[in-house]
Amino acid sequence: MTLTTLALGRMTWPKQIAAAVAGSALIAVAAQISVPFFPVPMTLQTLAVLAIGLAFGPTLAAATVVLYLLEGLAGLPVFTGMRNGVAFAGPTAGFLVGFVAMAWIAGQAAGRGLVAMIAAALLASAVLYVFGLAWPFAVAGAVGIEAGWASMDAGAMLGAFMYPFLLGDAVKAVLAALLVAGGATLLRR
Repeated sequence: MTLTTLALGRMTWPKQIAAAVAGSALIAVAAQISVPFFPVPMTLQTLAVLAIGLAFGPTLAAATVVLYLLEGLAGLPVFTGMRNGVAFAGPTAGFLVGFVAMAWIAGQAAGRGLVAMIAAALLASAVLYVFGLAWPFAVAGAVGIEAGWASMDAGAMLGAFMYPFLLGDAVKAVLAALLVAGGATLLRR
């Protein structure tokens, strides 16, 4: 049983819509809490996306992230630095798209216990790098984006887009699992 079901009971459509809207707002707030790095900042978005996945389950979590992305594409300032859909032309685009997969993978372990949630959150974090690195490695250049971050060599790209974030992402994965498991334990009591 997911944390959301424990807290709200049977997830009717209105409850699912309310949860998705609240979850997308949480991601938007978490996006504004950042430590500037170049070319990609370190934010609390990954913590929020993982917690939503672990709390909502795969389908509702992925839908919540899609809603968040659509809000940005519609012009709302929900992305890091109060950016909107223009962020899809920047260095974080691959990570933004990867959040959908991250939420879905983490959601596979929703309600399955702390160890399963930690494992799923770590796997989801690793998969996020596939999307995040695919954008500067291949996609950005293929669609005609010319920027310093899109023309780095492989070593520089890993040093800018992955290595500085590994430890923080591992900590956020464990923290998300602990928060959701702790919340479920409290609600069961």
